Amino acid sequence: MAGSGLASRLYRGEAGLNVVGRRKVWFITAVVLILLALASFLIKGFNPGIEFAGGNVLRVPASAGTLDEVESRAKAVLAEDAEGSRVVTAQKVGGGTGGEVYELKTTQLDAEQDAAVRADLAESFGLPVEQISGDRVSKAWGDQVTSRALLGLVIFLAVVSIYLVLRFEWQMAVAAIASLVMNLVLTAGIYSMVGLEVTPSTVIGFLTILGFALYDVVVVFDKVQENTRGITANSNRTYGDAANLALNQSLMRSFNTSVVALLPVGSILFIGAFLLGAGTLKDLGLVLFVGMAVAFLTSILLATPLLVLLKNRDPRIQAHNKRVQARRAAIERGEVTPKGAPRSAESTDEPVDAEAAALAGAAPKVGARPAGKRPSGARGGRPAGGGGNRPGGKRR
Repeated sequence: MAGSGLASRLYRGEAGLNVVGRRKVWFITAVVLILLALASFLIKGFNPGIEFAGGNVLRVPASAGTLDEVESRAKAVLAEDAEGSRVVTAQKVGGGTGGEVYELKTTQLDAEQDAAVRADLAESFGLPVEQISGDRVSKAWGDQVTSRALLGLVIFLAVVSIYLVLRFEWQMAVAAIASLVMNLVLTAGIYSMVGLEVTPSTVIGFLTILGFALYDVVVVFDKVQENTRGITANSNRTYGDAANLALNQSLMRSFNTSVVALLPVGSILFIGAFLLGAGTLKDLGLVLFVGMAVAFLTSILLATPLLVLLKNRDPRIQAHNKRVQARRAAIERGEVTPKGAPRSAESTDEPVDAEAAALAGAAPKVGARPAGKRPSGARGGRPAGGGGNRPGGKRR
């Protein structure tokens, strides 16, 4: 049947995915992933680029031969002339007006070692020494970038916390910040496990995905706030039910947003890695792609379930949830008729458990008058008698 597929039901918010109800599964999964990431940090560590570890950059014209030939020769030269030094990465870059070159990043070399390696490469491939350029990168520059990035991260989290408390409530702020931290830890864990190189472009990408992750969480929380506004006056849904409904209603929007954001990032990654050979584009695109994909999952599977866990500790929400559960239990026992359900003539005279009905009933509407017994025979506020105020006699 048309329009009955999962995608259509997700788009209309009718899929009924019980994400909040399975929050224990998501929390256990999150804890396991965090432990794996922390273990990778401690055991394997990261693969810092020369901007953080310090090192040298050698650029050899691509006309010298293949990348493997140039890399192999550079490794052999370093093994002979610079004990303890090695080639960290080798890639083909350029393609513009300057032509294509092979960029070799090595560990720290002194001036004599750098000159010896460049001279040997020039002689091996029949090139003038002047065509093999090089740069030296100090570790202090990478340390400065790291400290400023951490300072920017702390300021960002503080500003975000203030905004979320003012815009929503403190429980949403805590859940959103926890989702952001989880996003950073998992993304960093993937980098550590796979051994991807960490460069200044990677750090910039880390800070960039924070904004995307925050946007994804705010989209969901805005719908949660809309569905839970005045929820204590409604005895049909618990807070978790309303939040789960909001999650289903905004799931397709979050998915579309993530896909639309990942497509251009994937293009940047493909162009930077395969077409232009631009290392900066590749590093930036890779961390953005991984971080945005993780942000979508954490905003759906972690932020809202954590919000429900925090809200359920509120005494007001606890009392409301108990009232909803009591009403459902009373409906199952037949003591209370669901709202909107047709009532048979036989059921109107059946006795109802007054205590269960009072506990399970919906909260009274503002301004509603308390129900009381009407005078026998009175209808619509008129005194008994079919003729109203007319004197007894013939009816007109």
